[in-house]
Amino acid sequence: MAITSKRSHRGLTKILGIKVRHPLNTDYFCRMEKTVPKPNFEFIALMASLMSIVALAIDTLLPAIPDIGATIKSYDAAEHQLFVTMIFLGLGFGQLFFGPLSDQYGRKPIVYAGFVAIGIASVICLLAPNLEVMVIGRILQGIGLSSHRTIAIAIIRDSYKGDYMARVMSFVTAFFILVPVVAPAIGKVILDNFNWQAIFYVHLFLGLILWIWFWKRQVETLKPEYKIKFSVKSFAHGAKEMLQYPETVAFTFVSGLITGAFLVYLSSALHIFEDQYGMREAFPYLFAALALSIGTSTFTNGTMVLRFGMRNLSLAATAAFSCIALTYGALFWGAPNPNVTILVVFLFFQFFCLGFMWGNFRSIAMEPIGHMAGIGAAINGFVSTMISVPIASWIGWFLEDTALPLFVGLFICGFLSVALILLTRRKKKVVVPQT
Repeated sequence: MAITSKRSHRGLTKILGIKVRHPLNTDYFCRMEKTVPKPNFEFIALMASLMSIVALAIDTLLPAIPDIGATIKSYDAAEHQLFVTMIFLGLGFGQLFFGPLSDQYGRKPIVYAGFVAIGIASVICLLAPNLEVMVIGRILQGIGLSSHRTIAIAIIRDSYKGDYMARVMSFVTAFFILVPVVAPAIGKVILDNFNWQAIFYVHLFLGLILWIWFWKRQVETLKPEYKIKFSVKSFAHGAKEMLQYPETVAFTFVSGLITGAFLVYLSSALHIFEDQYGMREAFPYLFAALALSIGTSTFTNGTMVLRFGMRNLSLAATAAFSCIALTYGALFWGAPNPNVTILVVFLFFQFFCLGFMWGNFRSIAMEPIGHMAGIGAAINGFVSTMISVPIASWIGWFLEDTALPLFVGLFICGFLSVALILLTRRKKKVVVPQT
């Protein structure tokens, strides 16, 4: 139910007997919805590009991890997982600051600041003499990249809401998924013809193109009169308000659980296919096929979400996600790895479910807090990342001889997510959405 004015809001809350605080300015979203721009291909492509540069920084380096390890004299596969997991640590902490700052200074300046941080981090990684310096560079790179992901979500939430926001997010994510499909292959081509350092130079070049595109074509979506001054008090107030919405809290945790489970795969995929199956040359193509499954389902979600609703689709997909992982565990418990075709088929259907989960999870969590999209996106992203990184690091240590620990982790995270969603549905309270 949309509240179109403060007067109608007061009247409705009086009738329902519900007291809802408005600590932040909600007039912005009341007026914004009267002039919502129609989504267009360029907007979706630009938002997807902002989010895709995160995947580009991770996935193009996957084939080069052994070479990077050799350069900095690190030969432990468990240490190599830090090249991936630590960038997510930076993503978590970075958005905690960039989100609220975007509510004060606007969306565009924060994206520009992120580009500067990415450039500095890339130089640190290029000059890193050891593992410790490389990890510092990757964390800083994650901090810079967090501005892109957080602000893209805030811009989308500035412009859309509810199932329609979920639809836009699905199409953005579908474009975004194209990067993991081709990124490892691109990284391998660069590695075969040059060296791993050239991958970072490509990142910088593509980042410059994206910066020019964003600067020239994207308008500021946060009006000056509706900016919120960043302070510890306003941040704490925003966090306190988020706790009033059970769905926001639950789906923030669910996002962390599912992302953590997927991050296990992302950080250990090369180890599984290269060391356990001896298929280093085929790795980019296997990785692309599995990424394509996510892209296909994400696009499908965009066409179905208005009909079935983001809550129904995400619950069904999460339940299927858990069942697929449980089936693999039951079939291959205590056994060696199955044929690679069987593994890929299981992973394909496992990740197909993700396309109906990620975008919907974020949209459900953000729906009640559109009036503080920057702070909301920051807290949502920070909490989910802080949940996902320890999960990925812990499960990753068990991935030595078989892929079974991966599926055990997928099942546990999926099962807990289903339980949280059902518990939230059961205890859902009647609230007036502040949109």
